[in-house]
Amino acid sequence: MRRAVVTGAGAVTPVGLTAQGTWAALTEGIGAVAPIKDDWARDLPVRIAARVDDAFARSLEVRELRRLDRAEQLVLVAGREAWSSAGAPDVDPDRLAVVIGTANGGIGTTLVQHEVLTTEGHRRVSPHAVTMVMANGPAAWLSIDLGAKAGARAPVSACAAGVEAILTGRQMIRSGEADVVVCGGGEASIVDLCISAFARARAMSTRNDEPERASRPFDVERDGFVMGEGAALLVLESEEHAAARGARVLGAVDGASLTSDAHDIVGGEPHNQARTIELALRSADLTAHDVGLVHAHATSTPVGDVNEADALRAVFGDPPPVTATKASTGHLLGASGALGALVALLALRHGIVPATLNLQTQDPAIDLDVVASARPTTARHALVNAFGFGGHSAALVLSRE
Repeated sequence: MRRAVVTGAGAVTPVGLTAQGTWAALTEGIGAVAPIKDDWARDLPVRIAARVDDAFARSLEVRELRRLDRAEQLVLVAGREAWSSAGAPDVDPDRLAVVIGTANGGIGTTLVQHEVLTTEGHRRVSPHAVTMVMANGPAAWLSIDLGAKAGARAPVSACAAGVEAILTGRQMIRSGEADVVVCGGGEASIVDLCISAFARARAMSTRNDEPERASRPFDVERDGFVMGEGAALLVLESEEHAAARGARVLGAVDGASLTSDAHDIVGGEPHNQARTIELALRSADLTAHDVGLVHAHATSTPVGDVNEADALRAVFGDPPPVTATKASTGHLLGASGALGALVALLALRHGIVPATLNLQTQDPAIDLDVVASARPTTARHALVNAFGFGGHSAALVLSRE
């Protein structure tokens, strides 16, 4: 089995339009949650979100702006950055793959085109609607852009999709199916239907008057998550392939696990979450004592944060420092775990753990060392968790080079 190392990274997030811009904002404690200015949000119970600055699309061609859904555009921009940061590897197209996870795919286009259909008739529906809507669209467009012929895979596993994509990329490297895999997640779900549906499910914060304080993982006053959007991608490469071309290595994906709890379509199950973490550690041939940092899923929901804390306590006993950057970026759904992996990787590389914003009074039921202000770290290994509706549980173990 070959080792999967990371040689490139790209991101487009609410706090930064590049991977380094995102990292700088997170280490400086910058958040991006703000009021939604669209008219459709005026009468909704939730009127806040963390949006990506539209300036991200300036590098796209006119045809890409017209033919790609916003989620596809985000992935294409982040993917090009990741590819460039990896040095644009000279790889046989038959040995290059793309794996992009998402929760909702082209939900924005779906709603816009349905409105066109109902108000203007079927002749006004875009001929590009099918490829803008489909959940495999982000993976397909990026594979075409990079010329990747070893596969364009598209896991759709709710909020675990980004981690599942990286896990799949690791598997492809280790099994010899590919030498290079560009993998991660993308999401653009700040639309009226998604906001309304999550609000009805009582999963979202209604702190509309204080948006900057709304997302507060592990805090006793947390009242739900805040919707975010964006894309985060890593370039994975076999260690041998990277060494042969003298590539810069950012770290490695040494462990991964994906399970389902068969418990509830919405509620996670801490015993299975703990099992997922243990399996990821086992696949990395590490023990709980080897891990020095956790990037938690921690969406800021009352039940979810406690479940994850219980799972971490079950595995680690006394868990290492925990950070949860959704307080800054909002919840990127299918891209959230991939962004968590990027943050954890850079934390190991730079020796800094970004803060969990808005932690004023930690919930007494959550017995964790939550990083409330940026702090140094000497950790060599980090755990990244991601859990999704449907019972999807995923975890990664990342290592410094």
